Amino acid sequence: MNLEIITVANYDQMSMIAAHMVIRQIEEKPNSVLGLTTGPTPLGMYQILINDFQSNGTSYREAFTVNLDEYVGLDVDHPNSNHVYMRKNFFNHIDIHLQHTHLLNGLASDWSAETTNYEQMIKQLGGLDLQILEIGRNGQIGFNETGSSFTSRAHVTTLTENARQIHAYFFPDSTEVPKKAMTLGMGTILESEEIILLASGSSKAKAMKRLVQGDISEEFPASALRLHHNTTVIADQAALQLL
Repeated sequence: MNLEIITVANYDQMSMIAAHMVIRQIEEKPNSVLGLTTGPTPLGMYQILINDFQSNGTSYREAFTVNLDEYVGLDVDHPNSNHVYMRKNFFNHIDIHLQHTHLLNGLASDWSAETTNYEQMIKQLGGLDLQILEIGRNGQIGFNETGSSFTSRAHVTTLTENARQIHAYFFPDSTEVPKKAMTLGMGTILESEEIILLASGSSKAKAMKRLVQGDISEEFPASALRLHHNTTVIADQAALQLL
């Protein structure tokens, strides 16, 4: 198995180690292309990166970012868009040039063109140096749901009802959860030079057991990471309790 697993005691330790890996990447290559994700799991990591910037001056002026996904139908200022999440929780608190930050356009009139152009942008940047991921309870990576091809590129996907129920946590009304989303495909993700997968809490325990001990199958998208040459899993004891 290619996965390197770092077991930590809790969420705070997971966040700290992940942040230190990002800082090391930026120090070694200031113009790194960082693949970023949203949701509750990376919030601690982002806060530590902000604290480090304020205390130690680690600079992101030369860096570029590429976000993993976005809801279809939400504009850049919608409170539940990933655009707002990233500005609120990271970009507005460091010295990155906003024109160096890249996110999919949820209001694109031509979805195929939007995802194709996003892939082209990644190629023009030279590919993803470090991709941060979290794992869904059913092995989702971004919005790559069960059955997603390991060779897929950025695309639009229809969210399952289960996925919409999970994401309803972030919306004031469950009926407001979009039915579609744009996401990088597993094929694009697997071309990253390095991947960090974060997992915290007992709700991720079954997924982590299947990731480590189950079959490599498109029925469980996260299992593709076992085919990658440089993936580090940082998980707390609660997430690894079934191993």
